[in-house]
Amino acid sequence: MHVLVTGAAGMIGRKFEERVAREGRIGKQTVERMTATDVVVPVPPKAAFKIEARADDIAAPGIAEALVRERPALILHLAAIVSGEAESDFDKGYRVNLDGTRQLLEAVRKIGNGYKPRFVFASSIAVFGAPFPEMIPDEFHLTPLTSYGTQKAIGELLLADYTRRGFLDGVGLRFPTICVRPGAPNKAASGFFSNIIREPLAGKEVVLPVPETVRHTHASPRSAVNFLIHAASMDTNAIGLRRSLSMPGVCVTVGEQIAALERIAGAKAAKLIRREPDPVITRIVSGWPERFDPIRATKLGFKAESSFDEIVRAHVEDELGGNTA
Repeated sequence: MHVLVTGAAGMIGRKFEERVAREGRIGKQTVERMTATDVVVPVPPKAAFKIEARADDIAAPGIAEALVRERPALILHLAAIVSGEAESDFDKGYRVNLDGTRQLLEAVRKIGNGYKPRFVFASSIAVFGAPFPEMIPDEFHLTPLTSYGTQKAIGELLLADYTRRGFLDGVGLRFPTICVRPGAPNKAASGFFSNIIREPLAGKEVVLPVPETVRHTHASPRSAVNFLIHAASMDTNAIGLRRSLSMPGVCVTVGEQIAALERIAGAKAAKLIRREPDPVITRIVSGWPERFDPIRATKLGFKAESSFDEIVRAHVEDELGGNTA
């Protein structure tokens, strides 16, 4: 099995590669080769199979064709400009998130001759827009209120159409906010959800830009990788024509996040959070959905944590060696 991962230098891409390198397979299929690409050269993990790491602009002419020329059986399309940057740089967001996605889909289609890879597309809950019901069902309409959400919604429609036409076997995953993200903060509007846990656990002060009443749905990086592995190896006959799925997660308020942090790391950690309202971030977040009823994904075998405490503990175990500051 040859696997292509775009956005491979990102957090989820790296963790996926590490998992596959450890296990050597995805589902029942042995991985024989992986191509990992991003705007910077990814640092591949040690593996028993060959990993080609390369730097590419996914939206540049000819790049998508070069990436799929050797017919990877599995394509994980994670490459994207994150939400905050897509909102502040309109041209860049559409170029990468829309044009890059379509060029990759087109490159697959143009090979033809029976080539039909599994194509896993990283979408987002930002495809939904207010006003929301109390619980967002699988059938809720796509009316995004950000450029990023719009770009992901278009990607979902393209994925469904290319699958319907038989060019590929697509699965779209609407990730909840992945928390707690390790490493340095990025430009995602949702970054503070991780920042207010990660930084205090490391003994650092952090800014909270929204009210504690903000409610959102989260899953850990562990769950994100599990989502990808399952999407890559599942029987897609059960999905039907609606190829994109809202993933399960834990719905909590920011205040409940902070309470979980305090239970696990103590009051000293929670006191490192400084409240500084940011109207731009608050406006963006107010247009996001809060709570889901992911019946389809759950029935198809996708699983996440059951409490935010589990999410915090997963970060402590995976990133901090089980220790808190």
